[in-house]
This record gives sequence, structure tokens and C-alpha cells, in this order.
Amino acid sequence: MPAARAATIVAVRVWPARDYTRVALELDEPLRSTQMQLSDPPRLVLDLEGLEIDLALRELIAKIQPDDPYILQVRIGQNQPKVARIVIDLKAEVDPQLFALAPVGDYRHRLVLDLYPATPLDPLRSLLDQVSRSGPPLLPAMPPIADPITALLDGRPPADAGPAPDALPPVASAPPTPAPPTARRPKVPMTPKGPKAPMAAHRMVTIAIDAGHGGEDPGAIGRAGTREKDVVLRIAQLLRERIQAAPGMRPYLTRDGDYFVPLATRVQKARGVQADLFVSIHADAFVRPTARGASVYVLSERGATSSAARWLAGRENASDLIGGVNLNTRNTEVRQVLLDLSTSAQIKDSTLVGSHVLAELGGVGQLHKPRIEQAGFAVLRAPDIPSILVETAFISNPDEERRLRDTRYQARIADAIFRGIKAWVQQHPPAARGRLT
Repeated sequence: MPAARAATIVAVRVWPARDYTRVALELDEPLRSTQMQLSDPPRLVLDLEGLEIDLALRELIAKIQPDDPYILQVRIGQNQPKVARIVIDLKAEVDPQLFALAPVGDYRHRLVLDLYPATPLDPLRSLLDQVSRSGPPLLPAMPPIADPITALLDGRPPADAGPAPDALPPVASAPPTPAPPTARRPKVPMTPKGPKAPMAAHRMVTIAIDAGHGGEDPGAIGRAGTREKDVVLRIAQLLRERIQAAPGMRPYLTRDGDYFVPLATRVQKARGVQADLFVSIHADAFVRPTARGASVYVLSERGATSSAARWLAGRENASDLIGGVNLNTRNTEVRQVLLDLSTSAQIKDSTLVGSHVLAELGGVGQLHKPRIEQAGFAVLRAPDIPSILVETAFISNPDEERRLRDTRYQARIADAIFRGIKAWVQQHPPAARGRLT
């Protein structure tokens, strides 16, 4: 029997992030692997059977960044013929997950190693860290409250925490760029407006901002090479700046860098910080390059409202396949998120905020359709959080791709989404939370 051909490395990629660091080896053939975790000092040993060391594998050493949260360095050696050994020196104890992915999209066989912190990160702690790094916006003085957990959620000190430090001045928000003189805001069906209610001052309103795709999943790619994951992250960051500067509101990013976050984990993060609104930002593609215009989607209980909506939902829901999810270790809580049925009330609230956002987007550019659309987007399945998915434009359209690359246009999109969110919060302030248990 002829000897099995050794696998060949096609590419190596490293995605460092605070949430976790991913190491991905792309190969032309699948291979067997074993791992061994050691301590004092902490390190991880991977033996890759049927693999000879080459220059492509050695590139992994140079790809480790000094500020990687988990990896100190990588060492590579030929443990025995056709068995390559990778030793990963760690900065701290980790929970490693090693798994293989079958070819999908433009990827061939992948061997993926995810290094999670030994103690899972708390989304609420991440939110508080984001707030402390940016500085809290100015808010009216509030009396102390007894429950320390609710105090943290609402941005106030517990009763026994002593006086709060002086608030920092709000982050300056770039003024919105005015729409061209020829642009007309289309009529969008909206709930009749009554007198504007003041923004709820009894607690902070938390907005979860979800930049689609990331890491191994580039999202849609335009003809000029523009990657959806890069554009939507920048728009999400601009939206965060505007919300940070708004009294009574605070943002939370489900990803703040170029790394992959599974769909269910995005929803779980938003629920973990008890978000009042979930906004997922995208710039997708369609089979026809002539498709154009912004759209806002909410979840559907009875199928998609159009064939395009159904196609886009299927494409977005395939993100887990492209990005690479270790389905064998996803815990029950994360899996349950995608099984929970969203309530009619959630869809109604989502449609309400979505109408505000769609109206504002119509003042920036063309709309794909002048109404809210519905489809079975997995990322919108938080049963207790109003959730919308914003398609800012079609990156597959050359004209819209060019605008999406323009930082001024990105700012105008962020301004429009912010104005829609702000209008919703002012007219329909979320109710006070009960005591957490």
C-alpha cells in the first residue's frame, strides 16, 4: 500500500482578541492532531501527524503579536518523521478548544485552536471596562440604590460605595454631515408621533452594537476588495462614539476588533449586559450587482417577507460555517438562545425602533425598500431584547462599495442609525428594571 501523502500548509492565521485568541491552520488535506496542556510554565503542545515543517508553518512564529492576551511565543520542531510539534508558550492558564473544519466557501481544510481564558469573561464586566476606558457621559445626579448589581448595570455606585468621582466630560461627537440638497427623505410607515417624552433619567439605556462577521469570516467582499467585516466594524465604532456622548445612553460592542464571534454568542453577550436594544450592522451582497439601498430587518415568525430577505438571512446565518464554530463544545445556554422563540411583543418593539432607523437612513441615501422587512436571522433571536439588523448598503454594488469605503459616508450612516435610536429612546423609554437575582 503506498504511503499516505503528507498534508501541506496552505496558510496560517492568528486572530488575537480579549475574548479569545484563534490560531487557524489551513491545509490541502485533513490530518490527525493531539494536544497536551502543561503548567509551570503554562504551555500547550500540539502534535500534527502527517505534516513536515515548511516555511508556511514557520510563518506562525512571526504572526504572534507582542500584545496577544494569551500567547507569549510559539516554537516549532519536527518531533519525529511526519509529525510536526508546535509548542505554544502561554501568558496565563487557558481553556483550549481544538477542532477541525471541513472545506467551505473559499477555505480548504482547517485545523482551529481557540484559546479561551480559564475563567470565562463576563459580558457585564466587559461593558463596565468599555465605559471606564471611554469615560462616562454627564448624567443628572441620582440617589444611591441598595442593590449593587443593579447599580453596576445602571451606571451608579451602590449605596455603600461612597461618593462617585467627578464625571468626565462627554466624548465629542462629530456633527452629522448634511444630506445632499437633492436627497429627499422617503415616506416610511411609522407609529404616529405624540409629544416627545423626555429620555428616561432613572437608569442608563444600554445599546448592544453588533458589527457583523469578523476574523475568519470576512463577510461579503466587493469588486474592489472591500471586506464587509472591516466596513461594519468602523461604522459600529462610530456609532459607539455617538452613543457614548449621549446622556443616559451607553454602548456595548459584541466585537471591538477583527475576530470571529458566533451568532448565538452575539445574542448571549447582549443578554448578559441586559441590553435594551440590539443593533446588528452589515453591508451585504446580492446575486445581482445592481441591487442597492439600505434596509432594516426584524425577525419573522412566519417566513421572510421577500425572496431577497430570505436569501440574505440564509447568507448571514451561514456565518458560523465560514467563521468556524466548534459545535461539539457549545454549551447548553448558548445553544438554547437559537432555540428560543421570539415573542410577538419583541417583534413589535423591534419594528418600532426599526422604523425610526429606516426613516433616518432614507435621509442619507437610497432605501432598498421603504418598509421594514422580516426574515429568520439567527442573530435577532433574543426573545427579550428588541433587535434589528441594518444592511447599510450592498457592497456588491460598485457605486455603493465606493461610498462604503468613504469615511464621511460611514459617519453619515452612523449618524442616521444614532438619530433613529435616540428618537426611539425619547419616545419609548425602556421601563425600569426590577431587582436582579
